[in-house]
Amino acid sequence: MGRRLRDARARGFVGRGPERDLFRSALAGTPDAFAVLYLHGPGGIGKSTLLRRFADDAEAARRPVVRVDGRTAGRSARQFWAAAGRSVDTPGAVLLVDGFERCDAVAEWFRQDFLPRLPSDGVVVVASRRAPEPGWRTDLGWGKEVRTVGLRNLSPEDAVALLDGRGVPTGMRRALLAFTGGHPLALSLAAEVAAGSGSGTADDAPRAEPGGAGPGPAERWSPGQDVIEHLLAQLVGTLPSGLHRRVLEVCAHAHNTTEELLRAVLPSDTDAGGLFGWLRSLPYVETGPEGLYPHDIVRAALDADLRWRDPEGYEAVHLAVRDHLLDRARTAEGTALLHLMEALIFVHRHTEGMTGFFTWRTEPDLWEDACHTEDRAAVVALAAETEGAESARIVEFWLDRQPEAFHVYRRTRPDDPTGQGPGVAEPVAFMAWLRLPAVTDAVTEAERREETAADPVVAAAWAHARSAAPVRAGEHVALARFLVDPAAYQRPSPVTDLVQMRVLSEWLRAVRPAWSYLVVADPEFWGPQMAYLEQRRVPADPSVGGRTYALFGHDWRAAPAGPWFDGYVARELYGPRSGDGPTAGGEEDPSDLAVLSREEFGDAVRAVLRAWRRPDVIAASPLLRSRLVTDRMRGGERPGPGGPADGPLAGALREAVVDAVDALGRDPRAEPLHRAVTTAYFRGVPTREAAAERLGVPLSTFRRHVARAVDRVIGYLWQQELSGPGSQ
Repeated sequence: MGRRLRDARARGFVGRGPERDLFRSALAGTPDAFAVLYLHGPGGIGKSTLLRRFADDAEAARRPVVRVDGRTAGRSARQFWAAAGRSVDTPGAVLLVDGFERCDAVAEWFRQDFLPRLPSDGVVVVASRRAPEPGWRTDLGWGKEVRTVGLRNLSPEDAVALLDGRGVPTGMRRALLAFTGGHPLALSLAAEVAAGSGSGTADDAPRAEPGGAGPGPAERWSPGQDVIEHLLAQLVGTLPSGLHRRVLEVCAHAHNTTEELLRAVLPSDTDAGGLFGWLRSLPYVETGPEGLYPHDIVRAALDADLRWRDPEGYEAVHLAVRDHLLDRARTAEGTALLHLMEALIFVHRHTEGMTGFFTWRTEPDLWEDACHTEDRAAVVALAAETEGAESARIVEFWLDRQPEAFHVYRRTRPDDPTGQGPGVAEPVAFMAWLRLPAVTDAVTEAERREETAADPVVAAAWAHARSAAPVRAGEHVALARFLVDPAAYQRPSPVTDLVQMRVLSEWLRAVRPAWSYLVVADPEFWGPQMAYLEQRRVPADPSVGGRTYALFGHDWRAAPAGPWFDGYVARELYGPRSGDGPTAGGEEDPSDLAVLSREEFGDAVRAVLRAWRRPDVIAASPLLRSRLVTDRMRGGERPGPGGPADGPLAGALREAVVDAVDALGRDPRAEPLHRAVTTAYFRGVPTREAAAERLGVPLSTFRRHVARAVDRVIGYLWQQELSGPGSQ
């Protein structure tokens, strides 16, 4: 039976070629051979399996093998000696010590006292979840005798070989690899499930593959909860407390975890520094330039477990991490801003708007930079190569008009002869984020005509904005006009990832935006992402140089960035609700919201004041569909229930007007104006003459004070209409 088990294990073993070569060199006693091989890696990475294979290799080489399990032999030197002592007296013995992380009590004795007693031709392999202590490296005697190897996930080729050996259908392999990341234990469990003997769900229905060339298998696979529980038991084990578990769950959900993030998301009396240090010590948590991050399979298992076990807790973690990133993004600039956008996209990575459209293929030699004067020729050449001569002409037009709108993507050349690094790399791709203010601001009507004549895409965007909801004074239209990457034109790529980070930052930080538009050459491909992001297809399809483009637009006055972002939480965490329309979370359709000119807005406010005691008239006010009211409703300022005439919308409008009048009353210099407007509209005085008499002022003075007060109230409310609550 033992031979049959050994043969079965040998047939199922894949990968670890370099590690086995190292071990064989030690068995052969080559000149550069070592005495101790120290393997380390997280739970489930295959340390025990590799030790069993080493034992087979050693026995095949006619070496005696001594195996020690640190779980039972690591509590004292006496126990360890009882398990491993015979290796001291056996020439050529191979000592295999598993679970060395459990041997803290004997670790120093093992290194300084036990190992020197072994025969000179002996070979030792130590396997631990933790990297070796500094003593292994600083001890001059052990420096050349110890070889340290950190075990990683299996390569894609080895992982496929494992799945093939377990009989996993070809159509499901990509999905299993995506979930496991090549982690051996996770692969084995997933293979068992996919082969039909465990739990999990799979969907092999054909669909269009985002990022692919056409239809392909869905290759979707989700592990059952028993698989998740087994993975967590093996990979993570028992945690010190519920707080430690929450810290680990934050680390799994966030792209990178810093002490600053822990301070922001944990209770104020929590020792964030101590918990960060604990997190950093875990064998399955890595240290990167942006903070700490767990191994992929640990991240996936923790995130899936929390989402299943505690949906409210999952939502709390999600919102806390997201809000911290949004808060930091308000003041960040340059590369730091893009890193925050990447982290923000990461916490939304499971959504249909990101899956298949964001590659996560970070390339250290690729980065975004401002477009400098010396980049002009390269940018124009990229446009000509990718989109043709007519597009290149339009690029030159906008480089003259708005050079600051262009962002280039540079790649370090490995053969850079100057040795100066990134600063000399030429652009390999570029994008442009045009900012087009209303004609009444910094641009004349003639200049706008010149822009629309030069660029059919900009002309189509302006035509749509004017017909749908005109751009008001102080507002602007933004346009992601170009996305030119010859290596992967308008397809998911590391460049497109950077462009998406840039676009998201512009959306979130724009000041008084009206419309924004994305220009897409392949609307069928990008359509699902556009729908998810509430970017609606514009009827016009402008053409440049024989190539047709689609425009997807969003009115930020109707659905501002804050509520727009909030609207995704319920769908992301719990899926679409029954009856949800094309907008997320039941938000108002922007087409139902009123975008009023300054004059129309003022007239509507005056009408509300005149009809203050006429609920039926107020219920018909266009202001009920303005940002002034809808922002208050989204913000939770919901007056009591009632019918259409005295319901929440009318109540919110009344509160907004009262707040504006109260703000006027807080200005001592405006006290006569405040008394005039409140008497005229709120006190129930039947005539202007009676109101003037009550205040003891001439009728002409009273009328002048009321007119000035109403203008001030309108100005206050207009500012909120343009910039949102709290803008005063």
